Amino acid sequence: MNLPDTLLGEDWYWAAWAVWLPLFARSLVRAPWALLRESDQLNVWLGMIVLLTLFWSLRAGVRPGLSLHLLGATVFTLSFGPRLAFVGLSLVALGITLNGEAGYFAFAINALVMAGVGVMISQAVHRLALGFLPRHFFIYVFINGFLGSFLTVLGVGIAATCLLAIAGAYEWDYLASEYLPYLVLLGFSEAWLGGMLMTLFVIYRPGWVVTFDDSIYLANK
Repeated sequence: MNLPDTLLGEDWYWAAWAVWLPLFARSLVRAPWALLRESDQLNVWLGMIVLLTLFWSLRAGVRPGLSLHLLGATVFTLSFGPRLAFVGLSLVALGITLNGEAGYFAFAINALVMAGVGVMISQAVHRLALGFLPRHFFIYVFINGFLGSFLTVLGVGIAATCLLAIAGAYEWDYLASEYLPYLVLLGFSEAWLGGMLMTLFVIYRPGWVVTFDDSIYLANK
């Protein structure tokens, strides 16, 4: 995560730009911008971007591309849906690029790994929970909030690890022993923070969470 410009081969960065640009353009066109017409929603969306830019900048790591930081993709996706979340998290990636925490040429690949993969896993967990589990408040909080946050940061870390290994930036044995184990620890921190925030949101500010509906998760329970 937070890849620099020189760690991967140039072809990887150009390929990432070729994938990210149409995805971002599609999200811009299809995102439900009407949700942000209310000042509260807009302030929360912008506030999440600023806060996550800070979180992504506060990273731990000893070698380029092997940094660890909280992600926040699950909270963003559950609160605003996948398209607004992808746009917002891409802006977070832009923020850490501008403040020097990641490379400019590597922006697209950072956005794809952290924003794209993060939103995809978060949305997949939410869809699976809707399809196979009872629609209950505690199911929403523990599966979508806690478990979803854990699986998302773990999935993003595994995707980054596979990318680094396939590109030849690091040996797989080194990544498996010196990087992957710490992703599990980071996952527990992400799960605690994401689950706690989603619990607070759905209790005190359910209007901030587009994927939560009182009539579905609370009525007659």
